[in-house]
Amino acid sequence: MIPPETLVYLFMAVAAIGSTISVHYAIFEKDLLKAVVFSAIQSTFYAFLYFLLMAPDIVLVYLPVAVGLIPGVLIILISKTEREERVDEEAS
Repeated sequence: MIPPETLVYLFMAVAAIGSTISVHYAIFEKDLLKAVVFSAIQSTFYAFLYFLLMAPDIVLVYLPVAVGLIPGVLIILISKTEREERVDEEAS
């Protein structure tokens, strides 16, 4: 039988790796809408980490703001601009 502490550490490691991968995809994604979704996924992993670290008050504040409010505002802003990131050919 696996001790419960080991399972918690395993879940924390998986959440940390998942958030790192999500950040990588969010940074290098050219489609801004997909970048916002990856950012929301990263925030969900962080909220899960806070939950495993036994900080429920932070989770209750972090989830609505980082997973709901910020991506919602960013999606509205993206809808008013262009969805794809442009590459300036003059700057190269």
